[in-house]
Amino acid sequence: MDATPQPLNMDALRAQFPLLQAQAEQGRVYLDNAATAQKPQAMLDAQRHFYQQQNSNVHRAAHQLAAEATQAFEQARQQVAAFLNAARAEEIIWTRGATEAINLVANSYAASQLQAGDEILISVLEHHANIVPWQLLAARQGLVLKAIPLDQTSGELDLQQGLAMIGPRTKLLALSQMSNVLGYQPQLAPLIAAARQQGAAVLLDGTQAVVHGPVDVQALDCDFYVCSAHKLYGPTGLGVLYGRYALLEQMPPWQGGGEMIESVSLSAGSRFQPPPLRFEAGTPAIAEVISFAASLSYWQSLPRTALWQHEQRLFQRLLAGCRALADVRLPACYQLQQPNSILAMSFRDAHPQDIGTLLDMQGYAVRVGHHCAMPLLQALNCNGLLRVSLAFYNTEAEVDGFLQALERALTEF
Repeated sequence: MDATPQPLNMDALRAQFPLLQAQAEQGRVYLDNAATAQKPQAMLDAQRHFYQQQNSNVHRAAHQLAAEATQAFEQARQQVAAFLNAARAEEIIWTRGATEAINLVANSYAASQLQAGDEILISVLEHHANIVPWQLLAARQGLVLKAIPLDQTSGELDLQQGLAMIGPRTKLLALSQMSNVLGYQPQLAPLIAAARQQGAAVLLDGTQAVVHGPVDVQALDCDFYVCSAHKLYGPTGLGVLYGRYALLEQMPPWQGGGEMIESVSLSAGSRFQPPPLRFEAGTPAIAEVISFAASLSYWQSLPRTALWQHEQRLFQRLLAGCRALADVRLPACYQLQQPNSILAMSFRDAHPQDIGTLLDMQGYAVRVGHHCAMPLLQALNCNGLLRVSLAFYNTEAEVDGFLQALERALTEF
């Protein structure tokens, strides 16, 4: 990142998000961005324009409206490929979300390539979406699912233990690029290199990381990468699966239906399209794909390095303020410099749910609970955390206001 941050016009940036304006008028502050980000006017306009001016199904049809919709749909695929630095647009598959993307890899690649006794290595940091599909697959096929533990002193992943867990039976490494609970980003490169030495495939869950720093799937040396549109200021119900094309070509379809076939015969069976259409059965989320492209264009038009620097300053301000409150308990990983934009906490005398309710009464939207990461909370020896998650459109005034509201809430206990 540049040493000197670029000046930001926060009022102009925030004006692009209608819900932020409406919330501000009601005296409310949105600090739940890890769950979903707010939507810029550009995305809302693109979705409205599609339904009002372009609405048609994509591919195959001969009429002009379908051609226009198909062109916009496939241009979005090319745009996402460039954004992630995929080698070709055909390596981008549209899914209903990052969760479905992981399930696709589990039920197509892993189900067809892994044999009984083979090992899948995840970590205790993972979202349930990167745990449960592997548990289901392991139970069906006799696979062994292992998880890299936390170092109880530092609160980060135990890298040495993780490296020791990679061996000849390791066939898939599936890790989060950034924890959705802690904002912590594990050291992936040594683990990926060790997995490669064993010939294992690599899947990275970039759902949180993709919006907080540059992503290059080729430099990461991953075979699969998943992310969600709605965390990149886009629509809900849409995800992206990047897959290395040589692997996608080998993978069987996961779902059957229209569009993913070349031909269907009741006597001779079916032949399937090459990737990516092989994995996109049925009518896709056309409006969502096209409006996501508008979100991405908006995001890429901004001074992202300056925005990431702004997020880091907000995070450090939030972290310092929480450390100053005697009743706040922070996981050990916040002694590191790596956590980014997400701060999770518990309290000496209060339950996170109670504090979350009191904060909401003061106009601050945060999230409480297990955050779809029960194994991580078990490793942290807690049954719930309150999570504050920042985005580039949050401000110092909002962070300061939250800290004051949190202090007031804690006085109730």
